[in-house]
Amino acid sequence: MYYNNILETIGDTPLVKINRITKEMPCTVLAKLEYFNPGNSVKDRIGIKMIEDAERSGRLKPGGTIVEGTSGNTGMGLALAAIIKGYHCLFVTTDKQSREKMDLLRAVGAEVIVCPTNVEPEDPRSYYSVSKRLSKEMPNSFYPNQYDNLSNRAAHYETTGPEIWKQTEGKITHFVAGVGTGGTISGTAKYLKEKNPNIKIWGVDTYGSVFKKYHETGEFDTKEIYPYITEGIGEDILPANVDFSLIDHFEKVTDKDAFIMTRKISREEGILAGNSSGSALAGVLQMKNVLKKDDVVVVLFPDHASRYIGKAFNDEWMRERGFLDNKPVTALDILNGKDTGLISIGKDETVHTAVNLMRERDIDQIVVMDKDDIVGSLTEIGVYSKLLENPESKNYTVEKLMEKPFPVMDAYANYTQIAKMINKENPAVLVKTPAGVIQIITKHDIIKALAS
Repeated sequence: MYYNNILETIGDTPLVKINRITKEMPCTVLAKLEYFNPGNSVKDRIGIKMIEDAERSGRLKPGGTIVEGTSGNTGMGLALAAIIKGYHCLFVTTDKQSREKMDLLRAVGAEVIVCPTNVEPEDPRSYYSVSKRLSKEMPNSFYPNQYDNLSNRAAHYETTGPEIWKQTEGKITHFVAGVGTGGTISGTAKYLKEKNPNIKIWGVDTYGSVFKKYHETGEFDTKEIYPYITEGIGEDILPANVDFSLIDHFEKVTDKDAFIMTRKISREEGILAGNSSGSALAGVLQMKNVLKKDDVVVVLFPDHASRYIGKAFNDEWMRERGFLDNKPVTALDILNGKDTGLISIGKDETVHTAVNLMRERDIDQIVVMDKDDIVGSLTEIGVYSKLLENPESKNYTVEKLMEKPFPVMDAYANYTQIAKMINKENPAVLVKTPAGVIQIITKHDIIKALAS
């Protein structure tokens, strides 16, 4: 079997269980991985839908130019469809968006214009205003307007909602998604609530956006609007695609929590998702107290980590914005700062050899091996006391003087948990990395990590 073109691969994205991050939660949390779409985002679904609906209505004619304001992902969805169908693309975006998004749009042949973020929507410099103006000035152009074009919502009613219902065998109890244009959450919610009106729909919003307060009070409060860094969710307008009646609750997530969770998803789940995915999962964790054992929560992860390499996955960028603490978080963080790996000695070597090795490598303890197995440990203080009792014990084999092996801890154990395990009787812990390599952490490693 093969596909006739790349557009036929849109949809049917996988649903994957979140394990480590949600291990303290009573329910099942599943991620809908939209980066499996060919353009690496959920917006591939609406790109083709808006174009085909426009073709049917006559708004988009052969050889036309598609002009759209986009944060990047919708542009990619439109561009892929335009390549196959023979249209030109001109996209208007903001200077808040990642460089990767702009470069990718140019890579698929689109022209990209960048506008300032911190201006009112009605300002002639805003990307809303510029995209609208250009669509009117350019002959044979089509302005999809993903915010108010209800084909956006319809795409998710026709595809995303049915996929989730089928993949969970109708057991879904909560659907969670970031809200930007509103098409994803509203279209999916409409389908799911038609299947089961008891399904709860949670929208994730960001600080600096108007959605949450408007949903709760009906007031469009301009005081709620201020610059934020999270991409793809939140708005300073009310798009027609947001059906507030279908959304049961809005949860706000800070920029910092969103970016930290984005990195955590990749490191702890092996899922390379984007910034708004971090927002969505952080929102779920903030609401964990209202979830029950039998709940099945589906969280939509809109796009891929490759869109954010220069931001969420750039340590310097994260530190500049105060999103990264200097102190380590997990055992892996501590190990990443170490210069040397595990130093060991065979059980049949002499104690004298072990002492020389510890002195040579400037370490206070050493792991004892029997071929590939860890069978014990030697510590400087333990060897010292034995040599005082019997100086001849330096000629014994290590096996005769060794103590029990150091305890093994999970690679994702918090550094405070590790610190509690290290004491006078137990000067080190062993860590098995995700790659299967055994490493050692001592109190000196923790001190170094905390002081760096």
